[in-house]
Amino acid sequence: MKNKINITIPVAPRTKKNSQQLVVVKGRTIIIPSKAYKDYEKACKPYIPKLDVPINEEINLKCIYYMPTRRKCDLNNLLEATTDILTHYNFLEDDNYTIVKSHDGSRVFYDKENPRVEIEVEYYN
Repeated sequence: MKNKINITIPVAPRTKKNSQQLVVVKGRTIIIPSKAYKDYEKACKPYIPKLDVPINEEINLKCIYYMPTRRKCDLNNLLEATTDILTHYNFLEDDNYTIVKSHDGSRVFYDKENPRVEIEVEYYN
């Protein structure tokens, strides 16, 4: 049986790759996400459904992004941020290809007044 979960996150979408920071930890240089991304990640938390068990089966993760500006952005980077956040908050067990099989239907649009991401998770039980 086909199942769908719809999630709307009414926060202006961000990527992890913009403004990353280099820090030295125990003599090693590592890359960490920017403060803006970490703030975005925290702002998304209330909108992520809490599941008894994270999704660990094949899904199509369709994400429609509504950006607050017409600046060009990279859909792949937006998708990476979304899947990382869904994994971080235990909605998805992992964001690898064995679970997130596709992003069919994902797109980016402009909406100055109501930036957001609308997520549709489609899976089979």
